[in-house]
Amino acid sequence: MNITFIGGGNMASALIGGMLQQGYSAMQIRVVEIGAEGREKMTHDFGVASMADLADGVRGVDVIVLAVKPQQLAGVAQQLAPLLTDHLVISIAAGIRTRDICRWLGGYAQLVRAMPNTPALVRAAVTGLYALPGVSSQQKQHAQDILAAVGTVLWLEREELLDALTAVSGSGPAYVFYFIEALQRAAVELGLDAAQARQLGIETFLGAAKLASQSEEDVSTLRARVTSKGGTTESAVQSMEHDGIGSAIVRAIYAAHERARVMGDDLGKE
Repeated sequence: MNITFIGGGNMASALIGGMLQQGYSAMQIRVVEIGAEGREKMTHDFGVASMADLADGVRGVDVIVLAVKPQQLAGVAQQLAPLLTDHLVISIAAGIRTRDICRWLGGYAQLVRAMPNTPALVRAAVTGLYALPGVSSQQKQHAQDILAAVGTVLWLEREELLDALTAVSGSGPAYVFYFIEALQRAAVELGLDAAQARQLGIETFLGAAKLASQSEEDVSTLRARVTSKGGTTESAVQSMEHDGIGSAIVRAIYAAHERARVMGDDLGKE
């Protein structure tokens, strides 16, 4: 499988780095990048071929990964359309729906849409995938292998569920960072220094997430087990319940979901 990334930004770098770690050869990977500095960086960092010409970049490859910014995707797809033969096209551009990408590609339908999140930068992403009916089982496996190089993958049967996934896991790292910020602030106010507060906040999240991932029990059961009657945790949980923290988080995710839907509409208008 030979792969071309169109765009050499952070997510492309994360995917290429993960693929090389998984045993892919640099000879299998190309990058099409307009900026000379970007091309030089990709070649220097990963040893892959980098070029500015789109036709040269996609000639003879099996898979094309659209890794440009959402606002650039329409123009890139329209240039790509006459070059497609039997390629698998994977889009990792946030928010843009397959119907619009297909339209820009002149009706080409061997297309997978992927929504990775930023922990891809440390090989800890979760990526939602949706394939159009024209994608073969082998091509789906190719898409899964590429995205699994930076974490876990989740196939969705309906594309509209990608908006829900975006609201939960795509934006989710920011929710986690927000909570860690609050833990750090409280720790400092209670007398710990900034370094100690950072360590406690981050390590507590890492440990709790690892425990949840390795347990067969529901997270509500794990929470109840920590929450001893009359103890410190119960006081904290009761305070959060009184302030409606759980309901506020759900409302925030609904707001993100609605924004994802509106962005999809807006980005597909070209």
